[in-house]
Amino acid sequence: AALFVPGAAAAAQPKGDPTRGQGGAKACAACHGEGGPPPQPMTPWLEGQLYEVTLLQLVLIREGLREVPQMAGMLDKLKDPDLMDLAAHYARLAPPRPGEGLDAKRHAQGAALAKSMGCGRCHLGPYRGQKQVPGVGRQREDYLAATMKAYRDNKRAGPDTSMNGILHKVPDRDIEALAHFLAHHDR
Repeated sequence: AALFVPGAAAAAQPKGDPTRGQGGAKACAACHGEGGPPPQPMTPWLEGQLYEVTLLQLVLIREGLREVPQMAGMLDKLKDPDLMDLAAHYARLAPPRPGEGLDAKRHAQGAALAKSMGCGRCHLGPYRGQKQVPGVGRQREDYLAATMKAYRDNKRAGPDTSMNGILHKVPDRDIEALAHFLAHHDR
């Protein structure tokens, strides 16, 4: 069986069936939630995430190229069309609403950091993402902070090392301000 590689001949690949994906997403909702915050801390929202991003992450996790211990074995029996259906389901949903607890000072610090670090160059405008670059606006604050710290500490890598380089030596307080800004930023 051939491995589907997101982005390769993307125009020729079907986008998946969101209705079939909805049925498969019931298992995902236990941790990632649906229609509300994920019940598990440090778990990302999937609702409203770009199709290409979700599909890429699902393939990387299934193939053991991205280690997520909480998901060990959960994707092993899923075929490429199943992953495409899940990605299509989540892509058609509305992104979550920004959470409560906006701290104006931290938000302003995070906004200044996002501008100076050039976050919008890859994540685009209101941090909605593009292609295989995730939408990070409205994402869970705890997940964003943990993910950025993992990139900084070389415990996580993306399709390339740009996030590792950008976050190299960024102190926790700045990462936390950036996460606060993004979590409360409407995309």
